[in-house]
Amino acid sequence: MMNKRIFLSSAVVALSAIVAPAWAADSHPSAKRAFSLPPQADLVYSIKARQRSITINGDATVQWRHGDGKYSLHTVSHAGLFGKILENHSEGDIDDYGLAPETFHEKRFRKEPTTATFHRDSKTITFSKGDESYPIKGGEQDRTSAPWQLVANARSAPEKFTPGSQWAYFVAGRRDAEPWVFKTVGKETVQTGAGTVDAVHFVKSPPKSDASQQVDLWLAPGLDWFPVRIRFVDDDGDYVDQLLEKVVKK
Repeated sequence: MMNKRIFLSSAVVALSAIVAPAWAADSHPSAKRAFSLPPQADLVYSIKARQRSITINGDATVQWRHGDGKYSLHTVSHAGLFGKILENHSEGDIDDYGLAPETFHEKRFRKEPTTATFHRDSKTITFSKGDESYPIKGGEQDRTSAPWQLVANARSAPEKFTPGSQWAYFVAGRRDAEPWVFKTVGKETVQTGAGTVDAVHFVKSPPKSDASQQVDLWLAPGLDWFPVRIRFVDDDGDYVDQLLEKVVKK
């Protein structure tokens, strides 16, 4: 039972599942970049994970919608006999920076739900758990929206996403917010449920104090830059690997 609980508490395996680094909160990147939103779609992923020598399979579905100056992202993840292990929802406006979240809601298995709220009138981010708050300077994201903001930026200026280029965002999680930095590795092929696709590989830089953690993200230019694979590997070899099975455009 302990092993199962460890898996369930760490299986943030859907598109919002990228683990945030514990960087200094006063580092607050805010950059206005050109963006182009991908078409509306439902994306289905398979999940393979190993946690404390236990191998677990599952699936995740991401619903991506936008229109009339609004967007929404809804993610649900399931794992074997456990059923639903993660559900999160990000919604908000589309402004000059791109995605502009208003709320980020997350519900983990056997955990109380949490909400991050972006108060656009007072330009402040607050959380339902904890007393932290952060200013809104422009371009802030949440854990679900951040990879999709990267997608939108890449679609608008693919020529800038060369090996070694870095893309920083300020990202709100369950209780606090901090910078995420995606570094472009280069082009690779990924075997998905929809066949072999060409993708651009990104690594989200870990904090200096925890360089053994690694998070990888693959975006496919030929599939509207949709994420086709996400992989998190811990220093003890445990991992969560999410692979695209199909895309249904809406």
